[in-house]
Amino acid sequence: MTSVAARPAAATVFVTAGFSEAERPEIARLYWQAFGGKLGRVLGPGPRARAYLARAIRPGHALVARDAGGRILGVAGFRTAEGSFLGTERAAMAEVYGRGGAALRAGLMALLASDTDNRRFLVDGIFVAPPARGRGVGTALIAALVAEAGRRGHAELRLDVAAGNIRARALYERVGFAEAGASRSRLSGLLFALPGWVTMVRAV
Repeated sequence: MTSVAARPAAATVFVTAGFSEAERPEIARLYWQAFGGKLGRVLGPGPRARAYLARAIRPGHALVARDAGGRILGVAGFRTAEGSFLGTERAAMAEVYGRGGAALRAGLMALLASDTDNRRFLVDGIFVAPPARGRGVGTALIAALVAEAGRRGHAELRLDVAAGNIRARALYERVGFAEAGASRSRLSGLLFALPGWVTMVRAV
């Protein structure tokens, strides 16, 4: 966006829990569009990754933003002791990658899903459809996460963001998050193109 471009009109956003079976392919497409650059070395190529994602995403761990016509604008996943938004079930992987490919990928993806914060409500990825960016969708999803965290009895909301994602960090700071730590991992850098991330927390 140039400095003279008009800001898009704010979207009318409705956030609800979960999604239908028919919506799996679209959510998988948007997820891959947002995170394929980080997960491509493990889940790629794209067609296989999207096929796997459509099987593995869990509606019980998702809040979905839609417009008045029902079109998906964005999704916020969360993680609990019962699991994460993106599951790592071996059976779903085997359907797409074969048994050998599934064994390797399940082990690698488990590295991303192993963290469960028992005190804070843990965000497991936020992504917004490109045409809807800059229209308040991310803010609406965060507000829904805060409400969900409160409903579950948590006092704080936590997320991890790639250290180089300045735009996302600025959004989170605008809605009340503060940096609570930073981490670096050579292994994550090699596997997921994610050498470092920042932990951010806000009160519910």
